[in-house]
Amino acid sequence: MDATTILQAILLGLVEGLTEFIPVSSTGHLLLAQTALGLTSPFWTTFTVMIQLGAILAVVVLYFGRLWNVLVTLPTEPASRRFALSVIIACVPAFLAGFLLHDFIKSYLFTGLELICWSLIVGGVVLLVIDRIAPAPADHSAMTLPLYKAAIIGLFQILSIIPGVSRSGSTIVGSMLLKIDKRAAAEFSFFLAIPIMVGAFVLDIWESRDFLNGDNLGIIAVGFVASFVFGLIVVRLMLDFVQKRGFAPFGWWRILVGAAGLAAIYTGVWSSAVPVAM
Repeated sequence: MDATTILQAILLGLVEGLTEFIPVSSTGHLLLAQTALGLTSPFWTTFTVMIQLGAILAVVVLYFGRLWNVLVTLPTEPASRRFALSVIIACVPAFLAGFLLHDFIKSYLFTGLELICWSLIVGGVVLLVIDRIAPAPADHSAMTLPLYKAAIIGLFQILSIIPGVSRSGSTIVGSMLLKIDKRAAAEFSFFLAIPIMVGAFVLDIWESRDFLNGDNLGIIAVGFVASFVFGLIVVRLMLDFVQKRGFAPFGWWRILVGAAGLAAIYTGVWSSAVPVAM
């Protein structure tokens, strides 16, 4: 494990931690970062799957008290059961889509960087529009959303199977259209990330098990820690940021990154092929 590999692992962990919980597409950014760094080994696919748990752990740590309270009061508190049910309902569509379409997603959607770049740009425009025209919020707590709204948010989350769309972005846009406060929309997307990303991790890690050996575990650990630390920072800061500034800055960022990626592809600096075997 040389210094260059360690630096690459830290950079990818930084990208994962910074982008997992904001509506800019962590998968899209990771693939673009791997292209920029020239990381073409299939190992880096396993690496990016593993370090996602670092970012998820950040949410669990920051919300541990609230989540633990829900867990221990499930038998006695209707509010806890209702919140748990809202998360389950919102996750079911994504679980079904991921399970049924897993091979299609890997074989056909993750075949080119051009689709990712265009998805970043289109998603950025959508964020800018929704941030401006979203109806006045009627729900201000991620813990008490109506179940029918949770179900609709779950349907929006299916859009994230398209690389570059963003899981958090699709859920946040759906939430805002349903008159959910920006802060609550972001927070609910945090809660949904835990079961969704753990499920994706279990599915993908089985396929990548051949790369999990002693030689690679050290570099994965470096990326895991970086993902956790930067994920912790983002989750701590994001709620206050979106309450004050909204989601427009993320929309502009998506457009900038997508346009830069397309420029690199169309000028021949980058190949349009995904840099690693998915």
